[in-house]
Amino acid sequence: MKVNSPYSASITGGGFLINETNALLPLLLDENADALIKDEVLNNNILHINSEKSRQRNVAEIKRRFEAVPRSFWYDYMSMDDADKRIALFFVLLKTYKILFDFHANVTMRRWRSATQDISIDDLFMEFNSISAKDEFVDSWSDSTKKKVASGYLSILRQCNMLDENDHLKALRPTNVEFYFGIGEPWFFDACLLEPYEIETLKQ
Repeated sequence: MKVNSPYSASITGGGFLINETNALLPLLLDENADALIKDEVLNNNILHINSEKSRQRNVAEIKRRFEAVPRSFWYDYMSMDDADKRIALFFVLLKTYKILFDFHANVTMRRWRSATQDISIDDLFMEFNSISAKDEFVDSWSDSTKKKVASGYLSILRQCNMLDENDHLKALRPTNVEFYFGIGEPWFFDACLLEPYEIETLKQ
């Protein structure tokens, strides 16, 4: 079933992983990346994750994300401040995991336009029902797996500062607006929940 599905539940194996991504990037960008990454999984010099199995899982997800965008993206990323890095990593996650993109496009962005502007696991499970009706692989996931994926998405929204402690949505306001225009990804401003006039203000 997975062969024909664009979806993956592998986000449950990692999460936002911003500190781990920042730590691993110099290795991934090195010409000897494969050897350096293998050594890190074995010897835990940088990540400081006690379990080798957890290191393997996190490294695999970070590599998946690293490969989802052009290599040049990461050089620009490394020069950003922490707030813009969080927003940029959110962009990468939407590019890497279709399940997260669908949650965002079909649930979060619609809830933002509603009267309440909040979001819950129940909202995400309704999207799961819609996806499951069309995708046998997602339909085969247990409720426990679906809950982990949905909870992981909400955690990501909190860590990039799009969701407050009361589960109310907030727009993201990158300071490097021109960067996303420059890489040909202006759709991301809609994903940041920004209005056109706000984008123009940020550009000034």
